[in-house]
This record gives sequence, C-alpha cells and structure tokens, in this order.
Amino acid sequence: MGWEKDLPPGEKLVACFRPFLEHLVSSDLSPKTIQKHVDNLWVLGGELIRDLNEDPSLRKLPVEGLLQDAIDADGGPLIHNGSEEEQRSFDSTCRRLYRFLTHTARARPLRGEKGNHNAPRAGDHRSQR
Repeated sequence: MGWEKDLPPGEKLVACFRPFLEHLVSSDLSPKTIQKHVDNLWVLGGELIRDLNEDPSLRKLPVEGLLQDAIDADGGPLIHNGSEEEQRSFDSTCRRLYRFLTHTARARPLRGEKGNHNAPRAGDHRSQR
C-alpha cells in the first residue's frame, strides 16, 4: 500500500487540505461535487508522494512548499495514467485549492507575524510622517 516514510508527509498534506475541505463542506456545492474534489485531492497527494519517492532530496523541503509549487492558477501537475477528462477535473480542483490557499494567506498574517492593522496600505491616503 505505502511506505512508512510516506506517512509523515502524507499527514502534513492532509493537514494542508483540511481547511479547504471544511470550506467545501460549508459551501453550497453538491455532495457529488465535493466528493469529486476529495478524490482529486487524493490524486494530488499521491502525485506529491510519488515525487518524494522519485527525488528523495525533496523530503528535506516543507510539504507546504511542495504543495504550493505543484499548483497554480492554471491547475496542477500532470497526473499519471489519467484521461483528459480526469486531468481537467483535477486541474479544476487544483485551481480552486490554489485560490483558497492564496486568499487565506492574504487574509491572515504569516506564521510568526502579528500583523499591523494600523499600518497604511497601498492606496491608503493616510498621512505618512
């Protein structure tokens, strides 16, 4: 089924996916659509674990970074042995996950940062002395 060494990165991927899954469940998507996204996240996790096994040096990198490198606004990696239809569905999930992760990252300060809510932002017309 899998290798013992794949469990820690797999668990970290599940932790990365959990907020997205909770978001999907709280949305107005149908159960069938949510299940399709869950299936596609399973595929994404499998592709990332495959990458770790093909290039062991990747195991030194944070799983969160590998996930961010694997997906973007256009979709995800090419899936092994997948049809065009499966790839389109997979890319749709990856795009949605990418938007969720980038939106969430902007909405919250990065880990270790307190966030300065009083700091002027771009386009803010407050006086800067």
